[in-house]
Amino acid sequence: MGLLEQCKDLFRTSNLYEVLGVSKEAVEKEIRRSYYKVSLKVHPDRAPDDPQATEKFQVLGKVYSVLSDKEQRVVYDEQGVVDEESDALSQDRCWEDYWRLLFPKVTQNDIVEFEKKYKGSDEERKDVIQLYMQHEGDMNAIMDSTLCCTQEDEPRLSSLIQEAIESQEVPAYPAFTQESNKKKRARRKRADREREEAEEMQKEMGLGDEEDSLVMMLKQKQKSREQNFNSFLSDLEAKYSKKSTKSQSGRKGKK
Repeated sequence: MGLLEQCKDLFRTSNLYEVLGVSKEAVEKEIRRSYYKVSLKVHPDRAPDDPQATEKFQVLGKVYSVLSDKEQRVVYDEQGVVDEESDALSQDRCWEDYWRLLFPKVTQNDIVEFEKKYKGSDEERKDVIQLYMQHEGDMNAIMDSTLCCTQEDEPRLSSLIQEAIESQEVPAYPAFTQESNKKKRARRKRADREREEAEEMQKEMGLGDEEDSLVMMLKQKQKSREQNFNSFLSDLEAKYSKKSTKSQSGRKGKK
């Protein structure tokens, strides 16, 4: 059975872009992140009750290998077919190793270093504006989804959004401009509870420095607010991981 037939059988669509949940115009970065998130749903270690998890995981690896290869993607876009004989779709490839190569496990130091570079950056601003539009101004959802975000960041992020509204970069959603004080207090109360739980966890584990505190706070946030597979660490791994095009092309040339 070819790749397109496998996609139809396992994911109910033979469109490779639909399998990953991206548009045909998606850039490589978007495709990689979507591949990571979709593959988490069927990773054999995360979906033990799905008898097709391993097969789905392998097929997703093949889908990504096609769409991340410029030449193969052009052929697929123009002709709607894939080269089943290509090295990228090799049957003896270990897709678990391939996945881990693309998405190395995020360490505590990675989180700390990423947080230092991310906060106040153009990338953070872009992400916050995108979340504002996506959630139509709902600050609960924005605060839950923003990377490396704690309650202390809310005034800064709110100001960022307000400036974008005043410059007419984004519309003024009532959920943001008319948010009630009751909702704001509830959000602060939840944040305080998460902070207390993180501090307890930190004490139990014998951790004490500022970096440990940051990591525990973010992990507690993940634990309290995780929605399906799209948790803080999932987003961070997808954003933090890097793909070496040169090394892959080098391996491809050696085969």
